[in-house]
Amino acid sequence: MNFIGIDWGKSKIGIAIGDDELKIASPFCIVSNFDELLKIIEEEQIDKAILGRPIKMGGENATFTEEYDAFCNRLKKHVSLELIDERLTTKHASGLIRPLKLKLKEDSVAAMLILQAYLDKI
Repeated sequence: MNFIGIDWGKSKIGIAIGDDELKIASPFCIVSNFDELLKIIEEEQIDKAILGRPIKMGGENATFTEEYDAFCNRLKKHVSLELIDERLTTKHASGLIRPLKLKLKEDSVAAMLILQAYLDKI
């Protein structure tokens, strides 16, 4: 089974790819619109999307819930979807990239962390 990890943002979407055989998530790319995301889902033969759910540290939903929910509803029409708490993934991604001076984008690494958390559970 092939998975896509998604770190959703209003202006950009971080993408990671993984499968249930190796259970290793890898940063893939950043896209700026839904059509680019759908193209990746098709080309990579994705069976399930793991989408980070933006939750504030106190546990309440982020302020842009309507836009996020619209994205979720649109995505569910194309692929099986599971939501996972994404608190601190961007900060963790930054902490991984900065000391190693990696040429990876923070959003795709955050997507990798989201997907890896899911793969570690299955």
